[in-house]
Amino acid sequence: MKTKSRKVAVVGSGNVGSSCAYSMVNQAICDEIMMVDRTYDRAMAQALDLSHCMDFAGTRTKVYAGTAGDCGSMDVVILTAGANPKPGQTRLDVLDAAAVITKEIVTDIMASGFDGIFVVAANPVDIVTYMVWKISGLPRHRVIGTGTSIDSSRLKTLLSEVFSIDPRSVNGYALGEHGESQFVAWSHVTIGGKPLLQILEQHRERFSSLDLDDLARKTKDAGWEIFTRKGSTHFGIGSALAYITRSILNDEHKIIAVSAILDGEYGQTEVCTGVPAIISGGGIQELLELNLNEQETAKFIASCGIIRAGIQSLQLEETV
Repeated sequence: MKTKSRKVAVVGSGNVGSSCAYSMVNQAICDEIMMVDRTYDRAMAQALDLSHCMDFAGTRTKVYAGTAGDCGSMDVVILTAGANPKPGQTRLDVLDAAAVITKEIVTDIMASGFDGIFVVAANPVDIVTYMVWKISGLPRHRVIGTGTSIDSSRLKTLLSEVFSIDPRSVNGYALGEHGESQFVAWSHVTIGGKPLLQILEQHRERFSSLDLDDLARKTKDAGWEIFTRKGSTHFGIGSALAYITRSILNDEHKIIAVSAILDGEYGQTEVCTGVPAIISGGGIQELLELNLNEQETAKFIASCGIIRAGIQSLQLEETV
């Protein structure tokens, strides 16, 4: 009996790519992982190192090195290759370098005959995801950025510490840019199904010292706190990539805050930004349009404006 192998290529074998692959190996998310890097020896070294995990993992995953030209048979291509910001820079400051890297990689991948789903983590992720969509010529539902998935996870972790609960009992999203203009949609944050704002109203004295603006700032700055202390963030975003990929390959229909190309949703077009979406076997099955309040809507529009300006600064042509 013939069975179809679930194949994933991880393009970029640095900290993020290798953390993602390690997470997928330990969760048995796919059957094959191909590591790709500009330096082939590094891809080979990561593949060898990961293959030595198999004796300790629950399921064997075949891990090997390859090139962008070998991506034609892949179901999912994960893009982590990009430019890292230097101290004092924002993610947007590396846009020009990221654009050059992305154009070269995506062009080579599409030339291989790839017809699967892109999952993008390279920063600035919202703009890079938009670039991948334009360059690849794939339908928008098959190009997904990690977006505010990691920021939403950081938000849940911070709230779990305040309320002494499991982060998975918190539901809520950071929206907009994975960057300085992101914001928390507090009107849609719930704990155990109960709206957070209602909890704070009913228990004013107990949570009188809780500052939502400060929590939103800590959510936004969490990545930089890690980056300035050790030079990179990779375990959290690597796990986010694995989580999104698992929902695709297993057709799980998870709702995840990802970078998605908007075409009228939230009143926005020609922009890619962090919004909750149902992730299934075909990629983005549906975008969820939250009923944002007036203040949140203004923040969302402003964030989209910043991303759109970055997109418009590039010369992008869709591949036919």
